[in-house]
Amino acid sequence: MTAIDPNLLSQAETCIGAVRAEVDAALAHLNHQCTEDGRLSPTRLDRHQKISYELAFSVAELEASKAMLAYAEAVSADDAICAPLALSFCADNVRGVWQRLFSHAAEAGLPNDRLLALMREGPVASFVAEQGSVTQFEALGAALLERGKQRLPSGLDQEKDMVQTSFARFAEDVVMPQAEHIHRFDTDIPDDLIEAAAGMGCFGTCIPERFGGLMPNERNDSLGMLVVTEELSRGSLGAAGSLITRPEIAARALLHGGTEEQKQAYLPRLAAGEMLAAISITEPDYGSDVASLTLKATPAEGGWILNGAKTWCTFAGKADVLVVIARTNPDRNSKEHGGHRGLSMFLVDKPRFAGHEFTHTNTTGGKVTGKAIPTIGYRGMHSFDLSFEDYFVPDTALVGGKDGEGKGFYLTMAGLSGGRIQTAARASGVMQAAVERAVTYAQDRKVFGAPVGDYQLTQVKLGRMLAALTASRQFSYAVARMMDNGGGKMQASLVKLYSCRAAEWVTREAMQIHGGMGYAEESPVSRYFVDARVLSIFEGAEETLALKVIARDLIASVGQNQ
Repeated sequence: MTAIDPNLLSQAETCIGAVRAEVDAALAHLNHQCTEDGRLSPTRLDRHQKISYELAFSVAELEASKAMLAYAEAVSADDAICAPLALSFCADNVRGVWQRLFSHAAEAGLPNDRLLALMREGPVASFVAEQGSVTQFEALGAALLERGKQRLPSGLDQEKDMVQTSFARFAEDVVMPQAEHIHRFDTDIPDDLIEAAAGMGCFGTCIPERFGGLMPNERNDSLGMLVVTEELSRGSLGAAGSLITRPEIAARALLHGGTEEQKQAYLPRLAAGEMLAAISITEPDYGSDVASLTLKATPAEGGWILNGAKTWCTFAGKADVLVVIARTNPDRNSKEHGGHRGLSMFLVDKPRFAGHEFTHTNTTGGKVTGKAIPTIGYRGMHSFDLSFEDYFVPDTALVGGKDGEGKGFYLTMAGLSGGRIQTAARASGVMQAAVERAVTYAQDRKVFGAPVGDYQLTQVKLGRMLAALTASRQFSYAVARMMDNGGGKMQASLVKLYSCRAAEWVTREAMQIHGGMGYAEESPVSRYFVDARVLSIFEGAEETLALKVIARDLIASVGQNQ
């Protein structure tokens, strides 16, 4: 790749700003349309779901572009491909966001003439034409084929690079040899794999050292967690990449609101991998609508009695503790205790069970049963339907003790912010595996007398795949830094939204490059594809995340700044 004029990075930033200004104008228009009596009306917002959804993705793509520019500026001297990659990615996104705005101009309250002028002439038009061309992506794809498995600079420090190297080797030596069998036969994750992961310390990435974890006592280290997650997910999303998600969510909730006794009782065992956790939030009738959950926790002498159903509780069979969100105040319509204010979090201890079904009869009363839900991918951990019948838990199971009653929603959100950036890292890991396989196949497979990788369309695909992977990775790293400094809540949702959709597309393209072999179960890319499909669903379904979290907050924020 030839050297890049540094001014082009500034030009890219200017173009992103110009398109973002139009997005903000659309958000301001929606704020005006949806405000009633000085407040945003949920009913009115729901009448504008399509444009809200498109604007959420627009902001996610533009923020990913900014992360790519910052990355290119930091590492372009180390690797000549990084700046062209960032520029082409930005140009592609600027064009994509503009097209989205133009297609929904009436709903967004944007004048067609102004949008057309933006792309007819001037800096935005010239930048997109020059940097977002097919020729640019073709050159990037050819460069990737020449590099093979040589990765781009991570942009991280030496310590994190060493962690990445260690877990990449672990994924290749321990996870990958077992991944296909686990997926194809839908088996449990073998105990030896879990024990080996525990020996690597992966369960303690978000638990402070004072509790036996790897995170420094004086500061958060989300970056370390992301690096580990990526490499485990590259080995297998279902068999390894999600192993640390549940203890990470549980640990964040405990650190945020648990009693000291609860922290001492659970965090050291979670960090050591001696205790496995599952998170039980979703219910059959409410999906991602956490505030409407109905599983009841009724006060009893010395504790609480749980009754109701949960679904999509991943790893519930193998888990030693279920983190359960239950309604401790039965009046869902109460102004003071209704909705999300009536929810509390419980730590429900249980034995480990292998297989796809279990029943646990509690010695202190009641039982819980679980049945695994058959899924097209993300196998190994198994996601369960659960039923609690008069299941007694002691007062000590209520997270935060008496002071934690009614705070389950907030504790859940504290855990899920970390879960969202971790899901972005899982997406990056799956994409990394898919890109590596696609490059190898394109180099080796010949059609019509030439390697698949010699054809322009393959090279363009690979160039765009590398750009999406790198953006996902660098965006997640940037958000991790924000979160470790006390911010990044909105960005955590944005990076999940972007990365999970990108993973679906990248794994699909990897399958296409493989042709018929990509559809065969014996080819790992078929597993990457079905695994990637779940990423936009869990830890906040794409639609709920885009509409109820991102768009709503963006529309409200624009109104406050007017």
